[in-house]
Amino acid sequence: MGCDRNCGLIAGAVIGAVLAVFGGILMPVGDMLIEKTVKKEAVLEEGTIAFKNWVKTGAEVYRQVWIFDVQNPEEVAVNSSKIKVKQRGPYTYRVRYLAKENIMWDSETHTVSFLQPNGAIFEPSLSVGTENDTFTVLNLAVAAVPHLYPSAFVQTIVNIFIKKSNSSMFQKRTLKELLWGYKDPFLNLIPYPVPTTVGVFYPYHNTADGVYKVFNGKDDINKVAIIDTYKGKKSFYAVFGAEINLKGIPVYRFILPSLVFASPLENPDNHCFCTEKIISKNCTLYGVLDIGKCKDGKPVYISLPHFLHASPEIAEPVEGLSPNEEEHTTYLDVEPITGFTLQFAKRLQINILVKPGKRIGALKGLKQNYMVPVLWLNETGTIGDEKAEMFRNQVTGKIKLLGLVEMILISVGAVMFTAFMISYCACRLKSVK
Repeated sequence: MGCDRNCGLIAGAVIGAVLAVFGGILMPVGDMLIEKTVKKEAVLEEGTIAFKNWVKTGAEVYRQVWIFDVQNPEEVAVNSSKIKVKQRGPYTYRVRYLAKENIMWDSETHTVSFLQPNGAIFEPSLSVGTENDTFTVLNLAVAAVPHLYPSAFVQTIVNIFIKKSNSSMFQKRTLKELLWGYKDPFLNLIPYPVPTTVGVFYPYHNTADGVYKVFNGKDDINKVAIIDTYKGKKSFYAVFGAEINLKGIPVYRFILPSLVFASPLENPDNHCFCTEKIISKNCTLYGVLDIGKCKDGKPVYISLPHFLHASPEIAEPVEGLSPNEEEHTTYLDVEPITGFTLQFAKRLQINILVKPGKRIGALKGLKQNYMVPVLWLNETGTIGDEKAEMFRNQVTGKIKLLGLVEMILISVGAVMFTAFMISYCACRLKSVK
């Protein structure tokens, strides 16, 4: 009888140990199964979940725009006063709703190239006004003259057309005109062929963003959707910021570091975005990047909204700015297992550098250079509730369930092993006595 009981206790302990060991074995095996599933569905190829959501995004992407409405245009143009601006917005458009085009695969480099068609649909319910709202903004064509035509003789000629069209340093434009384009009156008078339509995002509709080339993740899942090459724009990078919860899904938040907009002295990668030495104080100023080469030589600079993380000298001639991290930082929320971006906010400000022009009547009153903020935008996208639930069920839910099973097996096995071993020892002690 004692032997049978001892054997039963030992058997129970063995079962407990086996359960605990099995739970421990299940962890790496489960991880391997999850990794295999992730690799299969996260690769950009026909039939995968990643591909379906990549070709045409399932989430709605919005571009919010805030316009800097100039409150004292005459004071600035005549007396070179500080520019007083008032932020107005948001005005919201739905973007990136069109499917990618010209998708081409390269099996040797494990990349896929494509075009992203551009389109924007105004969303009145998400906006503070209409596309016909009017603003006092910088005259984009006039401001560009000293940069495009440095010759004193040419400036004198151009000034004739500026005066004849009654153009000045600032102008009144509707939201629709400012963003998507308008026929400029002074450019329209120039007797030789020049582009006469001006707009911050012009041309946009019926154009394509690209050509992009990204890795498909076939050879290395960690590289999936990472840009290999992209013609026409500067690419940015992000650094880990924090771990947060997005609709019940644990994600890693990556933020755009201030180093992206640092001076070339601090970040040598930015040396191409410092094209002159005087205004940039020998390339020591930071916080703005010159993208004029991408804009046919026009004095266009990008920065974070409200000149966040920029040199104080840049924002000094402008009143009405209030930079803060929460509203003006760019970030990506990435699910760490699949590498999918489930939420993002791309925030950038568009500025025009205005220089004094002695031979240009509209600019001759200026006594300093101005980095004039025109607008800032927030392009956002968030996984929808339905897809978030699907993601939780198919990915995070299974992982949690697997983890729970692992812990239950380990815990129950450990308790059984301990309990039966204590009973066995007690029994042995009793039989010895």
